[in-house]
Amino acid sequence: MDSVKRYFKSDSFISLAASLICVAIGLLIGLLLLIIIDPSAFWDQGFKRILLGGFYMKPMGVGREIATTAPLIMTGLSVAFAFKTGLFNIGAAGQYTLGAFGAILAAIVFQWPWWLCLIVATVFGALWGAIPGIFKAYLNINEVITSIMFNWIGLYAVNTIMYGNGTSPMYDANKAKTWSLRSVYPDAIIPDFGLGKLFMNNSTTIAIFLAIIVAIVMYIIVNKTTFGYELKACGFNKNAAKYAGINEKKSIILSMTIAGALAGFGAGLYYLSGVAEWNPLASTSLPAMGFNGISVALLASSNPIGCIFSAFLISHITIGGSLMNANIFPVEIANIVTGVIIYLCAFTMLFKGKIVSFMTRKSKKAAEKESVLPASPEPVSENDGKESEK
Repeated sequence: MDSVKRYFKSDSFISLAASLICVAIGLLIGLLLLIIIDPSAFWDQGFKRILLGGFYMKPMGVGREIATTAPLIMTGLSVAFAFKTGLFNIGAAGQYTLGAFGAILAAIVFQWPWWLCLIVATVFGALWGAIPGIFKAYLNINEVITSIMFNWIGLYAVNTIMYGNGTSPMYDANKAKTWSLRSVYPDAIIPDFGLGKLFMNNSTTIAIFLAIIVAIVMYIIVNKTTFGYELKACGFNKNAAKYAGINEKKSIILSMTIAGALAGFGAGLYYLSGVAEWNPLASTSLPAMGFNGISVALLASSNPIGCIFSAFLISHITIGGSLMNANIFPVEIANIVTGVIIYLCAFTMLFKGKIVSFMTRKSKKAAEKESVLPASPEPVSENDGKESEK
């Protein structure tokens, strides 16, 4: 019983409660918007589908949800890892873009197997993430600025190379997208081991298990290793870390490199699962997966294991929003819900403070109640009674 009480007072439980409050408020605002748009159909045609997510159209919808969760876990880990080391990696979208380019290049042009394509995607993302780290370490340029700039540099460079005036070997002019890996080089597709048949969705592969394994590994690195301690120490106080003998420049570069590698790995999981093809003509839109990683990291309080569950939640809401009746409700309602959740995550510390004060107040009242109660009289033995009569 005491261990249960200690858990309810722990920081992990308070963080979980604060995140759940953010989710509940976001869903409530989404519900109110649906009621305003159409009070007669808000439940069956709208909010019910958001709540059920992929389960509304199972098993195919569940398969879609799993397929989009895998890259979300990785972009969430990318942002969360940088947060843990005191950096804000807003460049996950650009690193994800370079990872997608590496995966598609290795699959279509070089026709390498899926595991090698996945490594190439990871390396491309790592290299793109290292550049803002180098600028931060040696020139003290804010990583937010360089990350944003390199998002767009990466997007335009990748689109230009992939399109190549319609003559690029990666570009399918008939579909105005990159070639479908299943038709061009199926060996580049991550195996599904029967998951595709189970969920009636060819895009459901073992990518989700690979993402979960990486999340567990990142948790161990961050919390159980000297390397992770050095990175976190540098994030807490760069000068103190330097005084303690930690190479702060090396830590900053490594942190951004690893963050980029995680985002690139996520892109590889997505495109090598055959979920979609890259559209190089969409030159003004960065991948939403990169920015959704910010919401995953914030909702998980930058906990690598928490990123698994928050990614499932964001994917669940997004898939549910896409299943609403589009003739009545716009799909963007789901984006509003996730946007509100992201916004409220900025107030997580406020929610945590309120929860702590509530629990403290409750424990004080319980202590006061115990102190007011009269003490129970001590039992009188027979010998004591006889002695008093004497």
